[in-house]
Amino acid sequence: MKLVILDRNGTINVHREDFVKSDVEWTPLPGALEAIARLNHAGWVVAIASNQSGLGRGLFDMASLNAMHAKMHKMLAAVGGRVDAVFFCPHAPDEGCSCRKPRPGLFEQISDRYGVDVRGMPTAGDSLRDLQAGYAAGCEPHLLLTGMGAACRGVDPLPPDYPPGTRVHDDLPAFVEYLLARDALQSGIVDAA
Repeated sequence: MKLVILDRNGTINVHREDFVKSDVEWTPLPGALEAIARLNHAGWVVAIASNQSGLGRGLFDMASLNAMHAKMHKMLAAVGGRVDAVFFCPHAPDEGCSCRKPRPGLFEQISDRYGVDVRGMPTAGDSLRDLQAGYAAGCEPHLLLTGMGAACRGVDPLPPDYPPGTRVHDDLPAFVEYLLARDALQSGIVDAA
């Protein structure tokens, strides 16, 4: 199974310091939905692992979160894409759960759900905690310079707290281009262009 695990806020949709609290506030980043569709068309299963502490903080409820995801799914379908499943941590930071990134609980849930070992599978996000969680589960870390990741633009090398081997991409479309090009090389497909 070709599985990729993506963060949501700052990766697929615009990051807000005051939290994305409704479907009205949920706005996709340029090219992100089309990038997911490209992954789907190339045979990738896309899952989301997202901290949603706004639930635990009382900033929005499950109906609001469901409305955000319904909007995302509808907009993805319009461009021929889909997210197979959304895994989220509903807890506030002080609850000490095992699913809040940087802990790997969401990645373990994804592994259990699909019956696959996620070690070596790519994960992409815009924050250090996204990559730490994925790396703790054995995933291949990819930092996107969108959302909170914009703070790392022009930073080379990355600070030492980033997982070793972290690859850096401008945005989700650039990450997808990288994955698809690597797939083509590994399967011996050469682009005639």
